[in-house]
Amino acid sequence: MAACSIRWLSTDTECPPGTRERAGRVEHMMELTALLRSGRFRGWLYQTAVVSVACLILISFVVTARHNLVAQGITTGFDFLQRSTGWDIPFALISYTINDPYWRVFLIGFANTIFVGTLGLIFATLFGTFIGIARVARNPLLNALGTVYVEIFRNVPLILQGLLWYAILTRLPSPRQAISIWDSIFITNRGLYIPFVAMSHGTFLFIASVFVLAGFAIALLPRLAGIGTSRSGFRRLVRTALLTAAAIAVAAVIGARDPQAGLITIPMLKGLRFEGGLRVTPEFTALFVAIVCFGSAYVAEIVRGGLLSVNRGQLEAAGALGLRPFHVYWYVRIPLALRAIVPPMGNQFVWLMKATTIGIAFGFSDLFMITSTAINQSGQTIEILFIMMSGFLLINYVISTAMNALNRSIALKGYETKGT
Repeated sequence: MAACSIRWLSTDTECPPGTRERAGRVEHMMELTALLRSGRFRGWLYQTAVVSVACLILISFVVTARHNLVAQGITTGFDFLQRSTGWDIPFALISYTINDPYWRVFLIGFANTIFVGTLGLIFATLFGTFIGIARVARNPLLNALGTVYVEIFRNVPLILQGLLWYAILTRLPSPRQAISIWDSIFITNRGLYIPFVAMSHGTFLFIASVFVLAGFAIALLPRLAGIGTSRSGFRRLVRTALLTAAAIAVAAVIGARDPQAGLITIPMLKGLRFEGGLRVTPEFTALFVAIVCFGSAYVAEIVRGGLLSVNRGQLEAAGALGLRPFHVYWYVRIPLALRAIVPPMGNQFVWLMKATTIGIAFGFSDLFMITSTAINQSGQTIEILFIMMSGFLLINYVISTAMNALNRSIALKGYETKGT
């Protein structure tokens, strides 16, 4: 029978009834066996099984959560975003009242997180770069100071540093005994009061547009004019200075002519508090200083590692060409070190941006604190957590994309290093 099946597969030999069906099944079994032995097919099969199980688990979680919410009488959906909050926010970059809806509260938390995180990243990078350079300096005093700084701030938890700075700031003198600097800057336990530009929202938007257009002009004019890069460093510096000065002049003129307020408002003590100027709250200051001190310690180690990765032979060759030590450092060592600094720096930026969530420990109104308060007030836990996760995902994705683009722009052809 088997011989007949084999002959039928290769020729037109007539076989007993039913043999053709059995031979077809044998052929299908052989094809299935060959398919199962394929590593590529097994890989796709395993991945499909894992994804299917994960989807089933997720669906079961959603169904169970929805059933429990319905049983407790809790509504689901995002309709609550239109309801008024009824609670105040101590620090907001956008105007806010207790009658504003929930969507505006989340927008304020998103803006606060971006603001404090961006400032923290900028100053942590600048300060950490100087500390990292000091760590590889030949001066023993600078080297020792950099080492002590890194070992202290890197090994103390970030939240403890934030609580320490907050405790120090809240024990400063009251407004009546405020520490005055040039009779225009005042340091109190209620915050730091500094002079600030006063103007209407329309004027502010106009000035911001001027700065944005100036930035585009700085970036596009050299390419449109076809200016080379060999001797354009000084030209670019002069162009940047002129455009910046022009933008500041326009801002000063428009601000001075603003009918609603003068150009600058200076804080003045009236009764038990200061009025005018800009108030920087202790919560914001504590979080900002903690992020800068903690983040700069890690940035310093990244910079130190990048500087040490540069081959000493290249530095000696640059010195042999007659370059001064500063020029060797600025034009040779730092550009070469950037290729080793940028990839880990992207991870550090993402981590520091997520570290802004410690502000809830001392009352800073970031996205995490506003999310926690909104959950307690509205009970929409799943929807609010989804909003918070989406916000941090967007922020960190932008940081990762920007750092990866920077990494690709400075990497050698064929030697690109994947970043975050």
